[in-house]
Amino acid sequence: MPLPPSVAWKLLLALVLVGAIVLSACAKAPSRPMPRGELRRLVLAALTLYGVGVFASMTHHVLLAGVVYVAGIAACALAAWLSRGSDPEDPPRGGEEPIDEQPPPQPDGVPQFDWRAFEREFREYSSRERDPAGAR
Repeated sequence: MPLPPSVAWKLLLALVLVGAIVLSACAKAPSRPMPRGELRRLVLAALTLYGVGVFASMTHHVLLAGVVYVAGIAACALAAWLSRGSDPEDPPRGGEEPIDEQPPPQPDGVPQFDWRAFEREFREYSSRERDPAGAR
């Protein structure tokens, strides 16, 4: 039994919008980040489209409301995808800390700290003559 045309195009539109949302979350992130100010304007435009859609719905302009909602959802999906761009100076994603060179391994594989040398140098530093802070 075929679907009526009104239901078929709504179903197709819903699938396209869900696809756009999934694509914005799963597609490879852009190589360069979009400036924050431009992202804010894009999200503000999407929110404005949602507001216009609500107004069109309340005034019984169903087709216009649907078109404006679709544009708002598409703008939000685009903003979500663009926000995923990474700057080479950004820290790595996933909560990982940048990894520096490993210290040279000791015989048991754990680097050792020379506490006696540290204490000796600290005592030398703390016992030297200093001028008071406001003396000059």
